[in-house]
Amino acid sequence: KQETERYSRHLLLNEIGAEGQEKLKQAKVLVIGAGGLGCPVLQYLAAAGTGTIGIIDDDKVEMSNLQRQILFTEQELGLNKAQAAKKKLETQNPHIKIIAHPLHISSVNALDIIKNYEVIIDGSDNFPTRYLINDACVILNKPLVFGSIFKFEGQISVFNYKQGPTYRCLFPKPPKEGEVPNCSEVGVLGVLPGIIGSLMASEALKIILEIGTVLSGKLFVLDALSMNNSMISFDRIEAHTRIVKLIDYERFCSPSIERETTSLLNKEISAAELKRLMDEKSDFQLIDVREKSEYVASNIQGENIPLGSIENNIDKIVHDRKVVIHCKAGTRSKKAIEILERKYGYTNLYNLAGGIDAWMKAIQ
Repeated sequence: KQETERYSRHLLLNEIGAEGQEKLKQAKVLVIGAGGLGCPVLQYLAAAGTGTIGIIDDDKVEMSNLQRQILFTEQELGLNKAQAAKKKLETQNPHIKIIAHPLHISSVNALDIIKNYEVIIDGSDNFPTRYLINDACVILNKPLVFGSIFKFEGQISVFNYKQGPTYRCLFPKPPKEGEVPNCSEVGVLGVLPGIIGSLMASEALKIILEIGTVLSGKLFVLDALSMNNSMISFDRIEAHTRIVKLIDYERFCSPSIERETTSLLNKEISAAELKRLMDEKSDFQLIDVREKSEYVASNIQGENIPLGSIENNIDKIVHDRKVVIHCKAGTRSKKAIEILERKYGYTNLYNLAGGIDAWMKAIQ
């Protein structure tokens, strides 16, 4: 009786009705990432009565998440996102099953987890994970709902649906390292993941209910500033669907590994080593290549020279002693080192592995 009342507006729809609602109740959906995209996806799937929802995320809730990750409040700060989301969703709809996977998805565990679900939703924010999820879905023949956001733009598609095109058919090769920064580096309009995440949930529901036209072979692109949108069609490429095993995706998505440069491979410094240098008051230069607003919000001392102005400030960067360069997670600092080495002959540069994120974890 409670479920009949709860889903009454679905039951009124000829395209859904009791039969469709039963399909939703029997469905098993895995959402990878409980961040900006994952939060609205999870809320709408739960509200719709999706019977089993799995959540994969190994991150913890941070203050900067609250601008867009609407499942969380300050009460969840420091908690694992998958577990915090599970607790919230169980209060939203007690008639469904929520499974939290508070772990990092990898080539080791992806197939074992994904095989237990019927529809997979990718709400991740990095290319190694996207290629990993795609390949696992191809191997296991699972439909994959994909979404991504960048500043004011969002993209949505459905891959591997009824032998349709895959993520690799659209993006055969990952972008060069540092070429496409994530929202932690360039920002994102708070409501954008809500819009894109809702559309991703809609695609998942259409797949489960077998209604409407699924975004297979099409990439929907939305510009939230102008509200202009476009649809890009793409075809299945057989060469990109013959996947039989998972690989090392960090290496696959890191062209720098193949480049002729020793610094990006060998000259890294850990957060623990940097702390030792600071505690010993060693003679070295520390440079933060994040934007000024990021530096003002939080920093670990050092000089602030944003990546975009690094070449205009060559005179501030020394040659005669160790220079440690860092950003939030290590991507922009690698790019800065590459520019300085290739164009200006620096040989004394060290990248802080994992950036400030790693530093904060190390000193906790």
